[in-house]
Amino acid sequence: MAEPTLQDASSKKIAAGILGILLGTFGIHKFVLGYTTEGLIMLLVTLLSCGIAAAVFWIIGLVEGIIYLTKTDEEFLNTYLLGKKGWF
Repeated sequence: MAEPTLQDASSKKIAAGILGILLGTFGIHKFVLGYTTEGLIMLLVTLLSCGIAAAVFWIIGLVEGIIYLTKTDEEFLNTYLLGKKGWF
């Protein structure tokens, strides 16, 4: 598998940021970045708690979405695509 490029970082940053803000409670933004375990944790906890944990994960998704969108493409690439930082 090829190393991610700045162009990959830019498109994934925008997609993950918007999804984090809008659908953060379901962890969809984690799947976009390739963080399957973290995405499943967010999705399953939200669903299995009958939505009780949804508010907590919505806040996490909102914060992560904002963080993603405020980083430069290079910072995003190094931190999330190459560094594989799963949370915040």
